[in-house]
Amino acid sequence: MTSATTTKPSLLQSRVGGLPRAFWVLFGGTFVNRLGTMVEPFIGVYLTQARHMPLATAGVVMAVFGVGSLLSQLVAGWLADHIGRRATLTGGMVATAAAMIVLGYSTSLPAIVAVMAVLGLVVDAYRPASQAMVTDLISPDDRPRAFGLLFWAINMGFAVAMVAGGWLAQSGFTWLFWIDALTSLAFGLLVWRAVPETRPEKNGHEGGGFAEVLKDRLMVAYVLFSLLYTFVYLQAFTTMPLAVTGQGLPTTSYGVAMAVNGLLIVLVQPLISPWLSKRDPSLMLAIGMAVVGVGFALTALVSTTAGYAATVAVWSIGEVLTAGMAGAVVAALAPAHLRGRYSGLYGFAWSVGGLLAPLIGTRLLASGQVVLWLTVGAMGLLGALGQLAIAPAVRRRSAAG
Repeated sequence: MTSATTTKPSLLQSRVGGLPRAFWVLFGGTFVNRLGTMVEPFIGVYLTQARHMPLATAGVVMAVFGVGSLLSQLVAGWLADHIGRRATLTGGMVATAAAMIVLGYSTSLPAIVAVMAVLGLVVDAYRPASQAMVTDLISPDDRPRAFGLLFWAINMGFAVAMVAGGWLAQSGFTWLFWIDALTSLAFGLLVWRAVPETRPEKNGHEGGGFAEVLKDRLMVAYVLFSLLYTFVYLQAFTTMPLAVTGQGLPTTSYGVAMAVNGLLIVLVQPLISPWLSKRDPSLMLAIGMAVVGVGFALTALVSTTAGYAATVAVWSIGEVLTAGMAGAVVAALAPAHLRGRYSGLYGFAWSVGGLLAPLIGTRLLASGQVVLWLTVGAMGLLGALGQLAIAPAVRRRSAAG
């Protein structure tokens, strides 16, 4: 008589085992790219301090970046479905590198506005392609884990970038632009050389375009509630550095506070990833959005480096709860032939958030930090309630798929 025994996967295997080599190349490239993401978080400080722009003018310039992003996600989503994930991702990264260098040496307001528009168009063009690539490569059961690992790579690099960026900004911003450009270029070339095209073969069902995506009311609702969340979350990179320096604190204070975000995610997210991957993605998103909203609302009460770090820690826990879940929901909702465009429409929510966050956020900040952070917190809770409302429909769609 024989008996079969099953070996429980190790802690490491449960988190990283069973994923293809192409995914790990994408993981490594994402980490390198995020390691050099220093310009965008400090762009408000750069415009107001290095280029001596008034607060309102800086807000408009940052909004121009958001206008470019509005087109970026839709165009990149279409390109990912038509010319392929690899070409879209690499092209976007090469263009980003060039735009970073030009922006770093632009001095006139018209030139800065023009380059910011181009940068908005290309800097996040990789996102729909990357998300579609993961969906192509990974089985539905493993997608939350795979998207969570990418989220981890982003924040592992981000933790280093924020501290280094805050330190380098004190000596001048030129280094930030060069580092961002070189890491963007490295990401694009790595994917081009080491990741094969993953787009499914065309089978006669590739038509429809964005009109078909917009007919999906559940997806549209998901995007709208995601927009509320992105508006809240992106305050960390638009108005928060202005709020910190407005309290008389140095740029390093913002860098240290935001490094808490990256460090918490790097430390906590791998520990709870297996538990999160077994939970309902929509429910986890709703809870995470609510915690993020509360964390930002608490920012109204602080004025020191330690205080900002503490509130960042609160909303970072909420961000951990959402890790990998947003991408998994989009993957569950999207037909195979429209994965790029579904990802592009979801990215469009982030683009609109990128437009509205500085435009509205700076005006709220002009009325006072309490007004800004309490308004932002309320919007986070509203987004959470909306996500909770559509959770049953998302579960039904996922089960049917």
